[in-house]
Amino acid sequence: MTTFLQLALKVLQEAKTPLSSEEIWEYAKSKGYDVDVGTQGKTPWKTISAIIYVNIRDKSNSPFKITETRPKKFYLKTSSKEFDVSKATEEKPSIVPIPKKKEYLEKDLHPFLSYYAFYYMKTCVKTIQHTKSDKKEFGEWVHPDMVGCYFPLEEWNPEVIDFSYQIRNVAIKLYSFEIKRELTFTNLREAFFQTVSNSTWANESYLVAAQIQNDEEFLDELKRLSGSFGIGIIKLNIDDPDSSEIMLPAKIKEYLDWDTINKLTMNPDFKEFIKRIKTDIQSKEVRKEKYDKVLDKEVLVQTLKV
Repeated sequence: MTTFLQLALKVLQEAKTPLSSEEIWEYAKSKGYDVDVGTQGKTPWKTISAIIYVNIRDKSNSPFKITETRPKKFYLKTSSKEFDVSKATEEKPSIVPIPKKKEYLEKDLHPFLSYYAFYYMKTCVKTIQHTKSDKKEFGEWVHPDMVGCYFPLEEWNPEVIDFSYQIRNVAIKLYSFEIKRELTFTNLREAFFQTVSNSTWANESYLVAAQIQNDEEFLDELKRLSGSFGIGIIKLNIDDPDSSEIMLPAKIKEYLDWDTINKLTMNPDFKEFIKRIKTDIQSKEVRKEKYDKVLDKEVLVQTLKV
């Protein structure tokens, strides 16, 4: 059995160029070395990164070194004379087989969020088409990409639903989602600012992406911004939708921002969303077909082409 540290050492000896922890893992998979590790974890590259950092910190004779640039990459002390570290981090190493990535747009991720929200957050979601709004009424950033509502109707007895409706305290929960194809240092701050501008009216606000940079420094900054603004982070898995996850939870807000909600009703999609919620509460039945369609997992994965 090979340890993660031994795996990283072997890959870096072969590659002879700085690699991120995710690139180390991709290289290992391309060579079949991952089988020797025998891990069943979902994010083995995070384990690789953590173990190398600990090795560098705790051992003066550690064979590993870290680049000074972003993103942080690892290389071996014995290989440092064979390349220019600053130049080597600017380009993708040609020696590492880069898997052919699926081609998709941000809008192609909406069905993946619909699937995850429905099955793992018990939430019905709706896409908000920005083009339907009068641009004179809105600034650059106002609309969320998707909105959602959690209904307790299927969990409560009818008497409780009636009582909550009479006292105007129906325990629904509204969500707002901003979606990006990827999150890196390049777009992180802008993505957070956009999410704060578009989504903080809701009980919970999330920034959603399919690709999230995997290095210690980036994840620390992601965690800091999430904590500062109360924005949660959802990572979508386009290969296995059931492996999508809430990386960082959103701060739950007890009260909704009604002024912003009122402004958003200028968009016909959002207005229909609000009307739909009212109708479902009054009828005590959630008409799931009135929200974004939830595809079967097998169909969903096939929507993205390689």
